[in-house]
Amino acid sequence: MPEATRIEKDSMGQMTVPVSALWGASTQRAVENFPVSGYRFTRRFIRALGLIKLSAAEANASFGTVPKAKTDLIVQAAQDVIEGKLDDHFVVDIFQTGSGTSTNMNANEVIAHRAGQINANEKVHPNDHVNQSQSSNDVIPTAMHVSAAMALREDLIPALEHLAKKLDEKARAFDSIIKIGRTHLQDATPIRLGQEFSGYAAQVKLGVARAQNAIKALRELPIGGTAVGTGINTPKGFGKAVADLLAKKTGIDFIEAANHFEAQHAKDGFVEASGLMKTIAVSLTKVANDIRHLGSGPRCGIGEIKLPATQPGSSIMPGKVNPVMCEMLMQACAQMIGADAAITQAAVTLGNFDLHVGMPVMAHNFLEGVRILGNASRIFADRCIAGLEADVKRAESLVEQSLAMCTSLAPVIGYDNAAALAKKAHETGKTIREMALEQKVLSPEQLDKLLDPRDMTEPGAQLATSG
Repeated sequence: MPEATRIEKDSMGQMTVPVSALWGASTQRAVENFPVSGYRFTRRFIRALGLIKLSAAEANASFGTVPKAKTDLIVQAAQDVIEGKLDDHFVVDIFQTGSGTSTNMNANEVIAHRAGQINANEKVHPNDHVNQSQSSNDVIPTAMHVSAAMALREDLIPALEHLAKKLDEKARAFDSIIKIGRTHLQDATPIRLGQEFSGYAAQVKLGVARAQNAIKALRELPIGGTAVGTGINTPKGFGKAVADLLAKKTGIDFIEAANHFEAQHAKDGFVEASGLMKTIAVSLTKVANDIRHLGSGPRCGIGEIKLPATQPGSSIMPGKVNPVMCEMLMQACAQMIGADAAITQAAVTLGNFDLHVGMPVMAHNFLEGVRILGNASRIFADRCIAGLEADVKRAESLVEQSLAMCTSLAPVIGYDNAAALAKKAHETGKTIREMALEQKVLSPEQLDKLLDPRDMTEPGAQLATSG
């Protein structure tokens, strides 16, 4: 049985709206105009909108621009938005008007109708009261910054810190294990497995710092600039008042934009934050890719580490186990890199004159990219890194086989002689140690000292030995 409807009106005329809907005519027009993707703004963005509408209402009350009775109702309704009680009524597609006007009006109408449910005797208008001293052109970019900064602080940074901790634990546990280094995918001088993992941990820690820098890039809020940055229809000091309230409510050091024209006409700060997320994704890709290669095998690959067996790896090859957690994280990183590309493209092509009109798609891609990257990082830490083991025998055997062991002999016998030794060892299938003993290039005692792989992993040790 079809749902009952009601008639709503806006400046363009009448619209038929589901009777249970808290939205009005403007939102309904957007629903009918933009049946594009089925993607909606997520909890993070809706919560940010609620925080902005609540803070704007409180600021309006302090300036006397909205009566207290109406402000109290707006605050109550906005709190419902913040808490997620009204999410089902945010129904506009991501691919809509580039200013996000439809979503701003969706919020205004939902809050106004919810206020009417709380007190039907006090008429709250979506434009005159909920949207007082605001414009979609400053509300939506402010919501972008607030939601993105909160997602970074609450989702991504804790996940990266957790991953860094797990990598640090493995770096300490693996510190005594000597393995062969690899440059250009070829054998290089020895390195400790713990040293490699300390590098991975450092990459992730730098990712935390980059995420914190992204929050700083999002600190300035456009609120108070209204239509084009001039602040028309706002009381003086409104932007600062709302930014201060948002800072207090979120615990993030938000401030009013230093220049409202820059803040609304361009999206450079958002692009900067997105670029930092791309850098984090590139970094995590390196970590995951290295780990899956180090664990390749189990018999015919590198096999210096053993990855946790989380699930069968093949529908046709019995007993096969794949590096699925590494692959999962790398795909999540690809998603974030792609999100940054979409954000950058929108920023380049849709910023014209006095308003940027690519905001919904930019916000959606950023928030989804951060959400996925945060989830993937935490899962990778718990279901891959935490269960990693080292294959010590395999690592040691590969060290002894490496032709790059001749590097420590070069300061004593000369580069050309060391190169000739490596070439001869390769031709005969012998190790550097075996070839050097056979040719008697140095005494056995000297060779034992110079070819100690542990010494090769510490600065100055080989020079001290050769001296």
